[in-house]
Amino acid sequence: MFTGIITDIGTVTELTQKGDLRARIACGYDTSGIDIGASIACDGVCLTAVALGKGWFDVDVSAETVSKTNLADWVDGKRINLERALKVGDELGGHIVSGHVDGVAKITAMQDEGDSTRVTMQAPDDLARFIAPKGSVALNGTSLTVNEVNGAAFGINFIPHTKTATTWGDAAVGDLINLEIDTLARYVARLQDWQP
Repeated sequence: MFTGIITDIGTVTELTQKGDLRARIACGYDTSGIDIGASIACDGVCLTAVALGKGWFDVDVSAETVSKTNLADWVDGKRINLERALKVGDELGGHIVSGHVDGVAKITAMQDEGDSTRVTMQAPDDLARFIAPKGSVALNGTSLTVNEVNGAAFGINFIPHTKTATTWGDAAVGDLINLEIDTLARYVARLQDWQP
């Protein structure tokens, strides 16, 4: 489990296709404190550290994960949001994030509003009903509050801190974004749809 509060920006430094995709990610973490098998959210995708070195870790990415996320767009040098797994007693500053991406949204518009940036995204139609004004979503692993919803389109506002502490300062119209809907919304919808 994660909180959606990004703790580092990593850089993809090597990609190797051998059955599954192997990615090497340079990071600012003290990797001596990471165990093999540890979960690390990489642009919102919960991945397992399979090899470690000073200032880097490797992850294996299955074809299923590549098909359901924006990881197919990873290239050498790509900057990605990172978050280590939540520990009991850690501050929960965002919301509960599983790292299980539900789909990919697309940035359709961006507009500066003062020092902040308003970003409009288009969610997949089957996920739109889970996104509510003032609700939470995880986008590329970042816990964010939804400003407004219009059908499958929804808006997010990025303050200057978010743009510098995450990769959101690099965002552009047309970018594909990993979207994880709020866990609570998923269960409420399931309870409403459930019939014995």
